Amino acid sequence: MAARMKKNFSLLSHRAGAAFLAPAAALVGVFVLLPFFWVIFVSFTNRTLLGKTALNPDFVGLANYFQLFDPATFFTRGQFGFSLILTTQFVLLSALVGQALLGLLLAWLMQTIPPALKRIVETAVIAAWILPEVVIGFAWFAFLDYDNGTLNMILRGLGLPAGDFLLQQPFWVIVIFNTWRGAAFSMMLFNSAFASIPPSYFQAADVAGASSWQKFRDIGLPLIRGHVVTDLILITMWTFNVFTPFILTNGGPSYRTELLSIYNYRIAFREFDFGKGAAVGVIIMLINLAFALIYLSFGRKKAKAVQE
Repeated sequence: MAARMKKNFSLLSHRAGAAFLAPAAALVGVFVLLPFFWVIFVSFTNRTLLGKTALNPDFVGLANYFQLFDPATFFTRGQFGFSLILTTQFVLLSALVGQALLGLLLAWLMQTIPPALKRIVETAVIAAWILPEVVIGFAWFAFLDYDNGTLNMILRGLGLPAGDFLLQQPFWVIVIFNTWRGAAFSMMLFNSAFASIPPSYFQAADVAGASSWQKFRDIGLPLIRGHVVTDLILITMWTFNVFTPFILTNGGPSYRTELLSIYNYRIAFREFDFGKGAAVGVIIMLINLAFALIYLSFGRKKAKAVQE
């Protein structure tokens, strides 16, 4: 009798769980899986917004992919290869070097400053992260404007020549912008990681006469290595898909800041080549999938190490 009741309860629990999960599964299927497979299908066609191929596209196989990876135009400005290389450089400089390094430096410095100053720094850095991207983008555009921008007004007041930074150094502008924008996440992650280290470790190092750099190198960094890897993978994925620099430069001048996300937007929604744009989207999804698999693999290894 007890075994039968246990079996019926288990069956009821599974049915109840399936019933609760059904709405979520339906939403995932409609808004995630269906568009995913639809984009893959469209990438094998010549679908456009206008013309006869808008309603009756032709199946072109891998033609869109061959066009994207055409060696003759791969490295040309305004083409897929140029945007892919530019995006890789952007991720390396603004995410891996910029956000991670700046966030790590800020987190370490905040371990030694007074609590009041620490709260001020945290508030200032996090404000840059939580404000809407459109607001931040237009604020930076106003800051860098050649005629009436705040930066050039300061330079002119100091007797220094003004510069049209959005025209002369557009790539470095979006690198610095994205570094400033996203360093808060790395700072908060590393700040929590440093706070989890027992204070006795650093107290023993102080007794031994270790410098701040030695404590960071020999104690802090080795103990938060797992957090560093997690941060690098996550900010790489986010930065690879970021679209906010479009507000500052519109992908220009002369495609010099046309990241892969902006290139995809231009092909699909300005030139209305949905087939080619879908092919770019599939490639971006595959790259993101690779990052996700790396992150999940690292998460499993970390969980296994904790269990052991």
